[in-house]
Amino acid sequence: MSSADYENDELIFQEEDPHPEVKPVSHKVWNVLIADDDEEIHTVTRLALSDVTFADRRLNFLHAYSGEQACALLKEHGRDIAIILLDVVMETDDAGLMVVEYLRDKLDLHEPRIILRTGQPGYAPEEDVIRNYDINDYKTKTELTRGKLLTTVLASIRSYQQILTISQSRLGLQKIITSASNLLEEHSVKGFCEGIVTQISSLLGLEAEGVVCARAGSVLDRDDNGVYVLGAAGHFASYINQPVETIDNGGIVENINRSLRIKRHIVEDGITVLYLNSSGFEAAVYINMDKELSRVDRQLLEVFLSSISVGYENVNLFHELRTAAFRDWLTRLPNRNEFINMLDRPSVREDPSLCVAVVDINHFSDINDGLGQEAGNALLRAVAKRLDSNYPEIVRKSRIGGDVFGLIGPEMLVNAQSINAVFATSFKAGDHTLPVSVTIGLYKMGAEQSVGMDILKRTNIALNRAKKNISDNFEVYQPEFEKRTTRQLAMIRRLRADFHARKLQLWFQPQVDLVSENVIGVEGLLRWPDGDGGYISPAEFVPLAEYSGLIVDIGEWVLEESCHRIKQLDELGYSQVRVAVNVSIPQFRDRHFVDKVKRALSDKQCAPQRLELEITESVVMDEPQIVIDALTTLKEHGVAIAIDDFGTGFSSMSYLQKLPLDRLKVDRSFVKDIRAGDEAIIAETIVTLGNKLGLITIAEGVEKREQASFMIKLGCDEAQGFLFAKPMPFEDLLHYLESKQQHVD
Repeated sequence: MSSADYENDELIFQEEDPHPEVKPVSHKVWNVLIADDDEEIHTVTRLALSDVTFADRRLNFLHAYSGEQACALLKEHGRDIAIILLDVVMETDDAGLMVVEYLRDKLDLHEPRIILRTGQPGYAPEEDVIRNYDINDYKTKTELTRGKLLTTVLASIRSYQQILTISQSRLGLQKIITSASNLLEEHSVKGFCEGIVTQISSLLGLEAEGVVCARAGSVLDRDDNGVYVLGAAGHFASYINQPVETIDNGGIVENINRSLRIKRHIVEDGITVLYLNSSGFEAAVYINMDKELSRVDRQLLEVFLSSISVGYENVNLFHELRTAAFRDWLTRLPNRNEFINMLDRPSVREDPSLCVAVVDINHFSDINDGLGQEAGNALLRAVAKRLDSNYPEIVRKSRIGGDVFGLIGPEMLVNAQSINAVFATSFKAGDHTLPVSVTIGLYKMGAEQSVGMDILKRTNIALNRAKKNISDNFEVYQPEFEKRTTRQLAMIRRLRADFHARKLQLWFQPQVDLVSENVIGVEGLLRWPDGDGGYISPAEFVPLAEYSGLIVDIGEWVLEESCHRIKQLDELGYSQVRVAVNVSIPQFRDRHFVDKVKRALSDKQCAPQRLELEITESVVMDEPQIVIDALTTLKEHGVAIAIDDFGTGFSSMSYLQKLPLDRLKVDRSFVKDIRAGDEAIIAETIVTLGNKLGLITIAEGVEKREQASFMIKLGCDEAQGFLFAKPMPFEDLLHYLESKQQHVD
């Protein structure tokens, strides 16, 4: 196209620099790419359109002199180019068409409009090009006078603007939809609010620039209720999650605050702030508005705002749900769920330098009981605040239980010494100044990778070990801890299963009169078959039964089984034989214990005197009043009472006087020490004490004749031990009793 082609428009062009300065690509102009191998076409086109403006924007020209140069410019600036004035024939006959394919297919850009120009129309038939390529117009260079060129360019800009508006609208909706489908993600509120700005701008044909602000300290885990930027687009994006006062425009800040205060839109003096409100969730939306809104725009905007307000409410509600699920309401720290999530993150799980700590406040319930729950809550907040201030952000903090806090961080920061230093000084809790001691469980990540739940479990194992540690208030997890705990849990599960399958057995060891050696009673002893022909020691499984609470059910079964055997002994003529069973402290804590004993006797029609309950000194010392009250009631009912292992528990003599005892058992450890020619001072003292209290005394663990003879000399009444008989099943006991009866006869 030459200058002569423009003569009918009667333009006079001023002389111009052959290499004019090209303005950089900008959003404030319409960027036009001229792609033509004829430099004169570049000059003429630029001069013809140099003073054109549309929607208050001038044209900015980019120049390419080959299809290859055009593709390079499109790759770099394609998203910001509005129009391409494209020559068909450049370095090749179809270079321009290749540029079109590159733009549409390779770059996947469909917004820029293309005006195809050719000086040789035969090379690319117009009908085929229009049908097969996404272009706006196809003209020969001789057709394009200045007026026609101007008309084509303006029409193309308008088309580009409409397509861009539709595209922006689609992107805005996509952001809101994406945000809505990921509401539980950390930045869902941010994404939704950014979508609001983009969508409103798209509706009004504006560039997406603006902010959404609200009183949202809780959304951002801040202590105040100030106005914060929740979402933003354009150059305001850097203000997200910041107080509104940080925006570098006082007018915007003032009007956002005013909109929230007066609860309505503000559209005045070049400022547009839109007010959102739904069910108490409110926000102010500032849009960078460079045009006056038409009536249709206002109506459309009102409809959109009423709809989007509900979405804003839903986003906030979902955020509150997520906060409730993963945040501690009192301290605002992450809760146990989030602590486990943090442990599951690869950055934590795969870092061998990290240490996990669980910190348990000792005797916290005493603070709640003594000073009230408000004081307890104030203390927890104070602990959380001190942990937050004493440890840098790299150390993650959490409240994982009522009075238990969790820490994750480098071992050099998270260790017993640093944690104890946090609690070295007292805490201010309301009107109280409280010293606080803690117990600490530690787990070093090491090379082994574990899931978060397992890491927390192991740290808790260390914490439980630390609570039993008498020298230090902390323990570092070791693998053997878990093995021991796992074995114990497996034993408890197996014990529970075998008990319900009735695999436990009650054996009986005879008790004899020391002088006549007649059987006067038996002690019921639990036996647990191991499945391989042997038995698991009661010293191993009874503590597990007590720990798990299963001992209450087992104890009830032992009582019922004992009364059943008493009934059988009666029927076989052994009415002088009593049955003694051990009772543990968990049984006494069962408020139905006394009734269970009475019911077992009643169901089997047994005389209460035939049943003897044995208790150890440690049981009495644990819960003295509960034990004394229960035994007193049963004693009045006729049940006999014995104290077992006497002398090993350092009982208080005052408790001994209060117990309604019938029999005092000398522990086997004192009987074992008896040697010919030696004195057994403790055994003698116990027997003497029993006689003084009017109690029958019975020696345990008698295995040798000289032990029996010595106990007779001391005045002991009865004995049991291997010298007379070992524990045996009930059927063997019947044979034993029968043989003893024949021997006596």
